[in-house]
Amino acid sequence: MNYRTHIVSSLAEVGQPVWDALASSQARSNPFLSYAFLHALHESGSACAETGWQPQFIVLYDGEELVAAMPLYVKSHSYGEYVFDWAWADAYHRNGVEYYPKLLSAIPFTPVTGPRLMARNAAALGALLDVLRGTQEASPVSSTHILYPPPEMAPQLEQAGFMLRSGVQFHWLNPGYANFEEFLATLEKKKRKNIRAERRKVADAGVTMRRLRGVDATDADWRFFNRCYQRTYQAHRSTPYLNLDFFQRIGRTMAHNILLVIAERHGQPIAASLVIHDATTLFGRYWGELEYVDCLHFETSYYQPLEFCIEKKIAVFEGGAQGEHKMARGFLPTKTWSAHWLAHPAFADAIERFLAREKGGIDEYMDELNDRNPFKDPQ
Repeated sequence: MNYRTHIVSSLAEVGQPVWDALASSQARSNPFLSYAFLHALHESGSACAETGWQPQFIVLYDGEELVAAMPLYVKSHSYGEYVFDWAWADAYHRNGVEYYPKLLSAIPFTPVTGPRLMARNAAALGALLDVLRGTQEASPVSSTHILYPPPEMAPQLEQAGFMLRSGVQFHWLNPGYANFEEFLATLEKKKRKNIRAERRKVADAGVTMRRLRGVDATDADWRFFNRCYQRTYQAHRSTPYLNLDFFQRIGRTMAHNILLVIAERHGQPIAASLVIHDATTLFGRYWGELEYVDCLHFETSYYQPLEFCIEKKIAVFEGGAQGEHKMARGFLPTKTWSAHWLAHPAFADAIERFLAREKGGIDEYMDELNDRNPFKDPQ
């Protein structure tokens, strides 16, 4: 079929109803693929050309119908990706070869599995892959990276010349717990005791917790959350990726997907976390504090969202990138994937051999983690 192909620098060129209709039709779709989330990243200046995330989305039309699309960025660095290729960039640099710019298909600052090559049917998917191949080969880029695609995309990506890389995240699964105590009862005694002790420390410090749905959050709540977020990045001597404009935008446009957890002491808010969810999955995202309280991070970012999942019968809580400490709180290791194409033949060969060795290490790491299952009867 003859598709009409465009490269767009703003989702406004596609339009929200059209983009969301395609995104929501995909298996494993989630709120991060929505027009509201992506457009907020771009329009707030959080992910744009000036910050090293130049949008170059590929869209394919059959007549007036959007039949395929993919989020794609020209990157001038590797920040905000959570699949680390710094060693690859360093190897290029040491050999006098430019690694940047590169192409990246991902949701900026969001290590969440989901569709990257969206298509209405197999023919449109094949055409989208052809356009991607042509784009990367015609562009002055070192490589193309597709982060956190769904596992079922692996055969098509390998056939298109991509190398696959494994990673590990930690997810909590809800088989239908009636309450938090029922969940605790499934854990080993030591894990159960430690969680109760951590929650008690927060309560004994005079901290109370408030869960606030996005539809009820005020501008003052968003300004407070942004203060917490910015303060925590600064405490770690890092530059925050997001800004108040971004948080205000998603607060207006996707409030039904948002939960804010606010910690208060003596009537004053001192910390907050932001999680995003749909009907089946909750995604841990951002956290910050103005005042340190022992174990407050665990209460705000894990235990309160877990209670929310149980109350709303949400099946999965994705805890985000890294963090073996999550296992002690009932999260289990889950494999993730990324796909990589490199233009330079010698580097492509070297990285292919590296990935083969790394995969063996990841498999051993998964076995080791599974041996430390926190549940009384391994799930």
